[in-house]
Amino acid sequence: MLVVLASASPARLGVLRAAGIDPVVEVADLDEDALLAGMPGAGPAEKVTALAAAKAAAVTERVAARHPHAVVIGCDSMLMLDGRLVGKPRTAEVARERWAAMAGRTGELFTGHAVLRLIDGAVACRADGHAVTEVRFAEPTPAELDAYLASGEPLAVAGAFTIDGLGGWFVEGLDGDPSNVVGLSLPLTRKLLARVGVTVTDLWAARRAPA
Repeated sequence: MLVVLASASPARLGVLRAAGIDPVVEVADLDEDALLAGMPGAGPAEKVTALAAAKAAAVTERVAARHPHAVVIGCDSMLMLDGRLVGKPRTAEVARERWAAMAGRTGELFTGHAVLRLIDGAVACRADGHAVTEVRFAEPTPAELDAYLASGEPLAVAGAFTIDGLGGWFVEGLDGDPSNVVGLSLPLTRKLLARVGVTVTDLWAARRAPA
């Protein structure tokens, strides 16, 4: 069965490929800020799960005709620190502010997941959920932080850090699922796939169908 990843994240793609699945990548065109603005009273788990579901739904509408029998996976990650949920910093200035708040402390990385199964071009079933991993941050020196910000890596990732790239030098440890911090929780995704009738081991050997 074909798997479609509704994300532009190379880290999420890498997680799936390393776990035996080579998905087709389709990026959702979603106004995340507008969606979140319509959820003022929602908690962090509800927000990331809603974003993941919206991404998966948007991609499903676009690919249903081309891939009538497929599983679409959507994800969205954000970091909770001091009661505030933050996503990608986008600029070096914001990333520096994030690290000033994170250094030497612990935050919670929330990732929402949504899985939609297409049968004959229609959504037959869907499942969603979220995973949370505690992240213990190191205290980079000013020179280290300058170099990390200059690399550009923290600007485009949730929480302004990674564990599978340069940012891994500045993470002391994790409590929870490491793949969730990369952006896609394999244990949770396996459970969600099972809820839509797909056994993950059946996807390992499946070849990616032509786009």
